[in-house]
Amino acid sequence: MPEPETGPLSGRRAQAARNDTRILDAAREVFLADPDAPVSAVATRAGVGISALYRRHPSKQDLLRALAADGLARYIADLEEALAAEAPPWDAYVACLHRVVEGGGQALAQRLAGTFVPTPELSRLAERATRLADTLLDRVRESGDLRDDVSGADIVLLETVMLVDLPGADRGAALRYRYLTLLLQALHNPVEGPLPGVPARQEDLVARWRGRPGG
Repeated sequence: MPEPETGPLSGRRAQAARNDTRILDAAREVFLADPDAPVSAVATRAGVGISALYRRHPSKQDLLRALAADGLARYIADLEEALAAEAPPWDAYVACLHRVVEGGGQALAQRLAGTFVPTPELSRLAERATRLADTLLDRVRESGDLRDDVSGADIVLLETVMLVDLPGADRGAALRYRYLTLLLQALHNPVEGPLPGVPARQEDLVARWRGRPGG
């Protein structure tokens, strides 16, 4: 029976895994602030050489796809946890949105929309996330706690909350929590009056992934 891998090989693999985590974490911060930032800014933020970054992600497009996939995977996990929760639908929904805001992955995935060509796998992840989000929203709506005149696409407002970033140790976390609470109060029944206009459509959000004008 072969011996478990130890020594330099496993050490190099462990270092590569650590570098990959650092690269994705750094890319998340850099591109959330500026989707057009160069890859070199990610390497600098991660504290790795540009060659180490390119070995893992041969192009900026590859790196952006990896980030989008990571953000969608995190979002799906948050939605699945909410749907499996034994708490009342509104409480599970609130807890889910807090996790989404704290993670920031979904905000980045949407901010990157149109900056790269999605793969079929990314499209499948996005479709799965949409189905789960619609299921959760329907469950909350049926409970009577969610106002009737909002759509799942209207929750794009959550992106605005997630993009709050300030200097300081918590990088605006307290303010993001404040604005999320304000948003949740606006979504919760009873409400003071109907909203003007029509709800956002899912098709409008999907259209953002087709590329930006001039991109």
